[in-house]
Amino acid sequence: MCETLIELMDCLQVECQNYIRVLLVNRTEIMTCGTNAFQPLCITREVRNQKTLLERVNGVARCPYDPRHNSTAVVTESGELYAATVIDFSGRDPVIYRSMGGMPPLRTAQYNSKWLNEPHFISAYDIGLFTFFFLRENAVEHDCGKTVYSRVARVCKNDIGGRFLLEDTWTTFMKARLNCSRSGEIPFYYNELQSTFYLPEQDLIYGIFTTNVNSIAASAVCAFNLSAITRAFNGPFRSQENPRSTWLPTANPIPNFQCGTITDEGPNEGLTERSLQDAQRLYLMNDVVQPESVDPLVLQDDVRFSNLVVDIVQGMDTLYHVMYISTEYGSILKALATPNKNLQGCYLEEMELFPPGVREPILSLQILHSDRSLFVGLNHRVLKIPLERCSTYRTETMCLEARDPYCGWDFRQRRCTTLEDSSNMSQWKQNITVCPLRNQTANGGFGPWSPWQPCNNDEGADGVSSCSCRSRSCDSPAPRCGGRNCQGPTIEVSNCSRNGGWTPWSSWGQCSTTCGTGFELRQRSCNNPSPRHGGRVCVGPSREERFCNDGMACPQPIFWSPWASWTKCSSECGGGIHSRVRTCENGNSCPGCALEYKACNLEACPEVKRNTPWTPWMPVNVTQGGARQEQRVRYMCRAHLPDPHELQIGRRKMETRFCPNDGAVICETDSEDGWVGGWSSWDTWASCSQSCAKGYRTRRRSCAGPEGKSAPVACRGSPVEYQDCNVQPCPADGAWSCWSSWSQCSVGCGGGHYQRTRSCNSPPPANGGDICLGLHTEEALCNTHPCDGGWMAWSLWSACDESGLQMRSRVCDAQGSAPCVGNSTQRRDCNEIPGESVRTTLRDPEILFWGVWSFTSIHLIATGVSCFLGAGLLSFLIYVYCQRVHKPSQESAVIHPTTPNHLNYKGNTTPKNEKYTPMEFKVRDASCPFFLIGFR
Repeated sequence: MCETLIELMDCLQVECQNYIRVLLVNRTEIMTCGTNAFQPLCITREVRNQKTLLERVNGVARCPYDPRHNSTAVVTESGELYAATVIDFSGRDPVIYRSMGGMPPLRTAQYNSKWLNEPHFISAYDIGLFTFFFLRENAVEHDCGKTVYSRVARVCKNDIGGRFLLEDTWTTFMKARLNCSRSGEIPFYYNELQSTFYLPEQDLIYGIFTTNVNSIAASAVCAFNLSAITRAFNGPFRSQENPRSTWLPTANPIPNFQCGTITDEGPNEGLTERSLQDAQRLYLMNDVVQPESVDPLVLQDDVRFSNLVVDIVQGMDTLYHVMYISTEYGSILKALATPNKNLQGCYLEEMELFPPGVREPILSLQILHSDRSLFVGLNHRVLKIPLERCSTYRTETMCLEARDPYCGWDFRQRRCTTLEDSSNMSQWKQNITVCPLRNQTANGGFGPWSPWQPCNNDEGADGVSSCSCRSRSCDSPAPRCGGRNCQGPTIEVSNCSRNGGWTPWSSWGQCSTTCGTGFELRQRSCNNPSPRHGGRVCVGPSREERFCNDGMACPQPIFWSPWASWTKCSSECGGGIHSRVRTCENGNSCPGCALEYKACNLEACPEVKRNTPWTPWMPVNVTQGGARQEQRVRYMCRAHLPDPHELQIGRRKMETRFCPNDGAVICETDSEDGWVGGWSSWDTWASCSQSCAKGYRTRRRSCAGPEGKSAPVACRGSPVEYQDCNVQPCPADGAWSCWSSWSQCSVGCGGGHYQRTRSCNSPPPANGGDICLGLHTEEALCNTHPCDGGWMAWSLWSACDESGLQMRSRVCDAQGSAPCVGNSTQRRDCNEIPGESVRTTLRDPEILFWGVWSFTSIHLIATGVSCFLGAGLLSFLIYVYCQRVHKPSQESAVIHPTTPNHLNYKGNTTPKNEKYTPMEFKVRDASCPFFLIGFR
């Protein structure tokens, strides 16, 4: 299947070629039909001159569309072409179709599965009055599941078709089942026909039958006589009255049927001898065509045959039918076809056409008698094999035991020849009475061991040893016909005087631990020399162990202590945080953080309600007589403390009173005693409530009446003013993050180091806050044991000296008396250091830029002075800009409370912060007598 686009293109390139599916020769003409890229086309040419094009016709119903579709065809002497193929592009309309010549075109019933049910056409033959077709198809008469039957079908060559429903349709179409089975109480059937071969001299049709592809592979060859096929077609039919009824035998209305036409007179003008009604329902024969012999001529299990040709050979006493059968593996079997039971199933030869391991299907076989050759058709080539190969038999025995009908032994010429090439028939001998012996390949097998016997063993420099020996032979059975030789020793030697010896001890291996008590190992082997021929093995241990690092204590384990208790929550309600700590025992390299935070008191704070004081009475309606109506209001404020930013405005309450003009009711208290009072001057501003993050400050004034008495109701306005102050953000000090995990050791031996880092970003310093104090990188020694050769690790490179060189050194820590091999110091040119010109390292909480530059003293001084002057000028410009742009408005920043008294709280609680008391913005406009109430 073509699954990808590339595979689909490859498939189209392969399928869209012109595949020749019909190649027929009729007297002086040759007809070829090809798929022609899914547009079937047929061309007729002269046999002698292939360049002469006689006719070009449409190939539909003569050749399939797809090269994978099945088809077969035959042309009669009168020029009619009988083709069995598919007539549509999808391959769902199989047909047996007659075209060309002088007879009208006819076909099988369209879309009628009882006539043809998914057929696979094998071959077609023109024999006498009929045209025979051999095929296999799904059996419609089989009621127990799906199975495949092999068929032979025939039509009369002079059939002219019927009328009405059978117009342009065969009226003589009949088919019968072919039986090829292995006899027995329960016969074994080979149901699927693969290939046929017609011997007109003997009226025999040979066929290859196999099992289904989903079953165990098996093949057989059966031969059918034309007389047996004729008897089946003259017998009763098998039919069913309706689709639900069973198939039952039906008498043949015209036994011994022969093709012919009725006279043109009468109502049946132009019809064949079968009536139209019989032709519609009677087409399947009841009798099965039986083979010439009870059992198949050739049987073979575990393989499937594909093609077959038969040659008639004149033997010494009789004619022999020699079959050439191709297999699915690409080999050709040469076998005898004879009713003689002694010779049934005789395989004369198996010809391997390909090297071992190579398989290729054989597409066709054809015998050319004039050349006495067998032609084999493959995918890309044609092979030619001679039928007679008597020269391969060199001796009389080989010639006669081959049982080859082509060959016999010529006593006069003393060689194996054919009957035609013999000097005299009386001097030519042939013996074909039994089947030849097939391949009897046998692998060799050892016989029993002989008794032990004394023997000597020459060991070269070690001298000669006295041993015991025994032997055996590969003769039970001996290998023959290409069989394998025996595998194993033929001689055994023992009881020799060669004993094993130990090799020197190996050096001590590495200690199993780096600290604490471990062990180290050394080994030796018993192969100096190895014990042989029964010699004594080495005595003693093959390995030794000893303790190491006995006096080196391991460092104490580093681990976290248990968490301490949680601290008190930072807020009693509305969501706060609390923390707990732990310590790193026996060091400071524990992974993770020593401080942990968690949210607490997440429940909402209780709602607190408070009311504003009443506003002064304000006239809202004055009558003509001087009476008036006055109103005053107050508001209810709500807040979920301690979060005053969510302060909400509640409902407004209003009161109204009526004041007559006769003075009977006193409306204002300040006119009751006739007081006249006024506000004092404002006091100075108090200090700010916070040093940063936007606090507030206040100033006050008092209202004094006559004789210095305090009368708050005599003055209008607020006795207190509020103003924002210190709006700049508070500085935030930086805090270290948790230490990272320790890195890998820089070296594997000789004293290296590993390190861990942390950053000043939990949080980072902001608004002038202090940076983190301490180291952002920690290092520790590791792998302090000496390297191979006793050297410790190299030190870091020193600074460049006046000569432009850098130096580093290492220390020899060899424990033995032998000194270390190599140099203790190294030097390199500073100009050759890779990647050392500029380095940039980002460290939290500050960014440090450092590098190695080749500056002179003058350059450094000039650079420092320029940076200082530039930074000072930039700072001055930024300060001036901020003073001009961000200068607060005094008018908008002054806030007045509605009354000098505190608001009334719901309950006896006291507000936690006066900053969030309800405020009103004073409107400095004499034309607007009302107050605008606002909240922050």
